[in-house]
Amino acid sequence: MLKLNQVNTFYGDVQALRNVSFEIREKEIIAIVGSNGAGKSTTLNTISGILRPSSGTIEFLGERMERLHPHEIVDHGIVQIPEGRLLFPYMSVLENLELGAFNLKARASRRENLDRVFTLFPILKERMNQLAGTLSGGEQQMLAIGRGLMSLPKLLMLDEPSLGLAPLLVRQVFETVKSINLQAITVLLVEQNVYHSLSMAVRGYVLENGSIVLEGSGRDLLNNSHVREAYLGI
Repeated sequence: MLKLNQVNTFYGDVQALRNVSFEIREKEIIAIVGSNGAGKSTTLNTISGILRPSSGTIEFLGERMERLHPHEIVDHGIVQIPEGRLLFPYMSVLENLELGAFNLKARASRRENLDRVFTLFPILKERMNQLAGTLSGGEQQMLAIGRGLMSLPKLLMLDEPSLGLAPLLVRQVFETVKSINLQAITVLLVEQNVYHSLSMAVRGYVLENGSIVLEGSGRDLLNNSHVREAYLGI
């Protein structure tokens, strides 16, 4: 479904990604794990067109993406839920959700998509007219995911969805990701919570200093001695 081949990305003169290559098949949950500054968010931002790679290719369903603008990439079905949620705090829950349905295809089925989001997150229906900035952290994360689903993604990319949440809410977020994947939506998950993300993922990639250093099934990576020592403290 998605294939990165030898992707290099820079911030000015600083190289953030070094020859990054990986692939995602349809209906998979794939995890990219690593420490702060490893290049995880840069990887997502490069895929979604926020950053342009200096070299390498990005293919999605057989089409090249690396020179497209972000809105064109969304039209193809790649949607990113950014770190920190980036909601519009002085707009209502409903207005934030409706902004997710800005492309033509999503706009045509906005009501149906809205019902689907409210089924997944009933609390958002209750808070429909509430300002997004007044929601709790967990509710804001639900809203950010819901807004992304309104764009009819084929591939949903989540950047640190559990960041700053209480343990109970972290479990809820990961259960939500599983539910989304059961709706035939492919998921690319970027997380510092290595145990939860690799436990759920079909396959995973470990990113260090902008390079993929390990890859394998989620289970295999959890049992890898380097992962256990560096990320799980075992």
